[in-house]
Amino acid sequence: MSPPGESRRVLVVAATVAELCGREGLVCGVGPVEAAAATARALAVERADAVLHVGLAGARADAGIEPGALVVGSSACYEDLATSEELAPSTVRPDRRLLAAAARALGAEPLPIGTSARVGSVRACAVEAMEGFAVLRVCQLAGVPAVEVRAISNRLGEPRADWRTDVALDALARALPRLVAAVAATASPAR
Repeated sequence: MSPPGESRRVLVVAATVAELCGREGLVCGVGPVEAAAATARALAVERADAVLHVGLAGARADAGIEPGALVVGSSACYEDLATSEELAPSTVRPDRRLLAAAARALGAEPLPIGTSARVGSVRACAVEAMEGFAVLRVCQLAGVPAVEVRAISNRLGEPRADWRTDVALDALARALPRLVAAVAATASPAR
């Protein structure tokens, strides 16, 4: 544990500046390759006690998840990967303590979040994003606890003009202080 009064370093990671909602953090870029490279570099330069990966996401129309809803990832599934688990994992799970803390902070039921480099390609998960698996996998390999939280901006397949990014970003901005506090209170100190 950190000494009393010492804050734990939570690295907030998002694909774009807009998704950081005015907070300090790492802009990792869009897609799994950029996200993995930027996150690995950031953790190599300065170790974090925990990573909170946030951003926007789409949801399948039949999932009943409305724009502005917040989803805590119970797992990140790399749906672009077509090989065996022995060669490369296609699913990574968040730190269980961070998952529970984030879910409590938001009053949200955790769901699997699919990762794909192409919008509209996720089939197995109700929620689709582009960086989650990459960020959580890098954290897993680096031994840094991590969790993914997404704000729903659209239904999969609807035209981008109909996306509610404003509603999703507003929900994310309101939730970030609670999320960061919950993750910081739960995180283990850097080694």
